[in-house]
Order: sequence, then C-alpha cells, then structure tokens
Amino acid sequence: MAMDYEIKTQGKFNFIEEGEGEPLVLLHGLFGALSNFSHMIEYFRQYNKVVIPMLPLYDLNILETSVGGLAKFVHKFIEARGYQNIHLLGNSLGGHVALVYLLKHPEAPVKSLILTGSSGLFENGMGETYPKRGDYEYIRKKAELTFYDPKIATKELVDEMFEIVNNRLKVIKIITLAKSAIRHNLGDELKDIQQPTLLIWGRNDTVTPPMVGEEFQKLIPNSELEFIDKCGHAPMMEVPDEFNKILHAFLERLKTQPTA
Repeated sequence: MAMDYEIKTQGKFNFIEEGEGEPLVLLHGLFGALSNFSHMIEYFRQYNKVVIPMLPLYDLNILETSVGGLAKFVHKFIEARGYQNIHLLGNSLGGHVALVYLLKHPEAPVKSLILTGSSGLFENGMGETYPKRGDYEYIRKKAELTFYDPKIATKELVDEMFEIVNNRLKVIKIITLAKSAIRHNLGDELKDIQQPTLLIWGRNDTVTPPMVGEEFQKLIPNSELEFIDKCGHAPMMEVPDEFNKILHAFLERLKTQPTA
C-alpha cells in the first residue's frame, strides 16, 4: 500500500503533511520508511493534519548522530512549521527521540504523546552483531523478527533494509544511533513527562518486549497502556485497523478533557 504522498520541503526539512486539524506528528524508527505509516495517514488525515518529518538518520555529522541530535532536529522542525497542540507519536527509535525532545523542551506545544515499541528503557537491538554485508537471508530473518506474522516483512521491505546495510556509511550511522539509544536510558527522567501518554504495544514484540511497555507505564505519570495480541514491534504496520481504533479513541477522549 505505497501511497504516493507529496514530499514537501521547507529549508532543510522534508516532510509529508496531509489533512487538516490538530497535528499528529509521526516519528519513524531506525529502518523506518513512509510505508510504515501509510494506513495511519489514510485514516487520520480525515481528522488531523498528519505530519511525517523525514528524520536525517544518515545526514547528521557523526557527533550529532545520536538520539539527542535527532531530538534537536525535531525541535527545529516543529518550530519552523509553527505547529500547536501537537499529538506526537513515535515508533521504536522515534519514540525515544520524542521522549528526549519533550524532556529537553517541557514548554513544547505538545498536547499528547503516543509511544509504540519505543526504545529508551531497553531494546534487543540490531545492535552489536551487525551482519556480514551481503547476507540477504540474515536481513530477511531480522526483518521477520520485527513482526508477529513474518509475511509482513515483504520483499520490498527486506530489499529496503538490505540496501541500507550494504551501504557502509549508512551502517556506521545506524550502529552509532543504535548505540546512542542503548546508552541514553531515560528511566530516571520519565517522571517529568507532563503530557497524557498512550502506550500501544504488541504483545509479541521481541525488540521491546511487553515488560518494556509496562515499565514505561509505571514511570510516565499520566500514561495508559494498551496491548495488541498477535502483534510485534510495529503495530501501526501489522494491525493498522486495531492500532488506529485505539489511537482514535484516545484522541477523542482528550478533546473532552478540560485542558489544564
């Protein structure tokens, strides 16, 4: 379902922006592609302005290639666009980036936070055992482990990952980001997150297992946790209808709550 969305540009920012209403800003993970979010864009553009900034995973200088560097980029992007009343959603590394951004900018115009399979506490990363380049089977297996149903790892998706890990420069950046995520543990800081937070977790997530979702819920004051059965690390791709329903209900409830 690769929808063709126009990629907009402002300064050094490239992004997709579809629909009207309160911005729903989506941050992708390390191997994140726009295709991860196509169901979400289609569904939520009826209610929200759906925004996906292309995170510069491979374009930051090596010192800035970190969760903090990406959070700084998101801050600049949101300032440049002037969005208000944002619902900020992050998957995997994108969730980690969202958290670091909010912790550094408590004044940010963010109304709610949605994390799904987020790193920041613990993850079984692609991590240290990077494959021998050119090992397509290894990459295919890694991709399949992301999901409960291995068929979700389409040839297109595996090809995309394979191309990334066969590019030496990209691999260096990916490993640098993965290590930065592991080092940058947020356990002690999460109590400072002010926003109402929705955690949507795949019950069969092997990258950030269910206990990680439970730990986030314990540590983030105003948070609720929803599990989806038969679902891995990327619920918005694997079970989009269920995911969209849970998220939509959460956003509707927020409308009826008095704002502080």
